[in-house]
Amino acid sequence: MKNSVFSQKIYSFLLAAYRWYLQTPERSLHEAYDAALKIKEIEDKHFSGNKIDIDSATYSNSVMDYFESDLNKLLKIAKMRLTEFRASRWFLNEENQNAQKAGIEHPSPALVLQKLNFIDQVISKYITSSDQITSNALVVKPPNLPINSAISDDKLLLVNTPTLPPKIPTQDSEKKQKPKGKVDTTGVLPRSILSTITRLQVELDPNSEKEVIQNFRQTQRRTIISIRFILLLIIVPLLTHQIAKAFVVGPSVEHFRSSDQMQIFINSEMEEEALQELERFEEKLKFENFIRNAPPLSSEQMEIQMTNKAVELAEEFRQESSNAIKNVFADMFSVGAFIWLLLVSKSSIAVVKDFFDNIVYGLSDSAKAFIIILFTDIFVGFHSPHGWEVLLEGVSRHWGLPANRDFIFLFIATFPVILDTIFKYWIFRYLNRISPSAVATYRNMNE
Repeated sequence: MKNSVFSQKIYSFLLAAYRWYLQTPERSLHEAYDAALKIKEIEDKHFSGNKIDIDSATYSNSVMDYFESDLNKLLKIAKMRLTEFRASRWFLNEENQNAQKAGIEHPSPALVLQKLNFIDQVISKYITSSDQITSNALVVKPPNLPINSAISDDKLLLVNTPTLPPKIPTQDSEKKQKPKGKVDTTGVLPRSILSTITRLQVELDPNSEKEVIQNFRQTQRRTIISIRFILLLIIVPLLTHQIAKAFVVGPSVEHFRSSDQMQIFINSEMEEEALQELERFEEKLKFENFIRNAPPLSSEQMEIQMTNKAVELAEEFRQESSNAIKNVFADMFSVGAFIWLLLVSKSSIAVVKDFFDNIVYGLSDSAKAFIIILFTDIFVGFHSPHGWEVLLEGVSRHWGLPANRDFIFLFIATFPVILDTIFKYWIFRYLNRISPSAVATYRNMNE
């Protein structure tokens, strides 16, 4: 009896999974259609039924960033779901009879074509020629497509990557895009004359001013987004640390850490420091007594002053120990806020990357070599071990840990070497290909 009930449950589960599998085309088309409806709703409400223009001056930069983020997300959903619709419909083409036997009714071809036409009308406004070329290179057309398929070849939806800021063209990319022959390299006229003619054509073009303004707006928006995101990466973890330490971690630590139950020092290094401070205070009292030529302090007076100083030191180091414990948990909150900010700002990370690429590649060869030498000397140079030692000791004290000299020396002996190897590999692998003159300048300055 139990086996039969179990077999019926397995059969019902498999039947439900099979029905879900057979409904994949309809489900994918519905999600793509819903994304297209949302895009159309944004166009009707905020852009008078026109295309969502990212460079429009009607709204502020923050509002346009919001619209751009929603647009990219909805376009990605529509394209991915249409690709899923195309693939699943081809794979399930032979199982339509099984679907009818399972009691699943497919929508009429007229309704499917109506939805596809609507989706194409909406997303075709935002597909550029470069996107179509890239997508055509990525698409894999299934062989032996049935002639009576409800979707024609011109409705083949392509996998498209998220919209990223334009990258800086390099010499290698230009060579890959257009291979040059002997006729191109040795022209009839000198290149300087041809470049001058091209520049005059651009200056006389009536649309050049509009293009310059659009490029300037894009650069301005990219700079604002990058600076704002960098400030958020700095300010948000710091504010999270202070707020968590003051209102969440601090009261909890003070509640559980009382003077009667918990010890004063959380490590032996603090205890030795307090003992040395107390010994210096005793020697200071004796020294001041000798300077003033006063009668020596009695044992009772000395004991009273030493007791007061010991109580003061105990309270000071108790606060320092509590502060170290608070820092550990507050830093966890800061790291969590930093990771959350990175996860929810993927588009901003791409903009920041493009922003730094423009800055770095826009520098002169001497400036690039200077920055490389500056960073390498600070982190992996001859004097860098002292800086790493101070940094690791500060981190240990921040968390209330005793400074382990063996670990510090081992870290200094290994990590800067690994970092130096990464720097040299990056220079050899990437910078030497992108800017060989900067590498030559770097070697001359380093020698």
